[in-house]
Amino acid sequence: MSTQEPLLHTIEPDDLSVQNTPYKPNVSQQRSMTPVVLTPASSSAMALDLNNAETGIAGIFKQSAHPAALFCLYFFRIAAIAVYILCGLFTNNYVLSTVAVVVLLAMDFWNCRNVAGRTLVGLRFWNQVDEDGESYWVFESRDPARPVNPVDSKMFWMALYTFPAFWLLLFVVSIVKFNLAFVPIVILALVFNITNAVGFTYADRDAKQRWANSVRNSAWDMGIGGLGGQILTGAVKNSIGRMFG
Repeated sequence: MSTQEPLLHTIEPDDLSVQNTPYKPNVSQQRSMTPVVLTPASSSAMALDLNNAETGIAGIFKQSAHPAALFCLYFFRIAAIAVYILCGLFTNNYVLSTVAVVVLLAMDFWNCRNVAGRTLVGLRFWNQVDEDGESYWVFESRDPARPVNPVDSKMFWMALYTFPAFWLLLFVVSIVKFNLAFVPIVILALVFNITNAVGFTYADRDAKQRWANSVRNSAWDMGIGGLGGQILTGAVKNSIGRMFG
């Protein structure tokens, strides 16, 4: 081998047919390979995904049967606590802050007992004084055949038991910081919130007890006054007829 001859010319191919045959793509394979087109999901599927993923405050109000009553319930309660905590940042007038908090507490007490409780869970209570001067509780409840909305019921009971705990925490903070000027406001808030909590708790128990009694009485009437009563009456008549017959 001469060193002057290029190295590439000295290498012989293994197969001359492979070297001389040009590359021809397979037309059948190209026809069989259909392009992949990405299509968006249908509108119903997208709406279903959005509904499943929708959570938070907007989802709660959409699932509520009475969103206005639910909004007012939380608005008055949150507003009373917010004004109590933030009133010192905007004004130093103690009388104005006290009046604002007391008005919000009174509106919340009236709304919770007369509007939110009746609308959201179908319960209402009040204290009545008879002719002898004795006071007693009166409870009202909706017909069990008309069930309440589960979202409304859950949010109502959550607000009823959660906000007294917040006011109790603020009472402890006021005592620890020796901020005795606002202690009467916190005590009034605790009285209003605990009264509603206790009243609606007893109203709910009374409603469940009356419903259980009605179911038991209806079952008893069906068993004794219905078919059972007819069988028992027939047996008694037959026995008396045989004795005197």
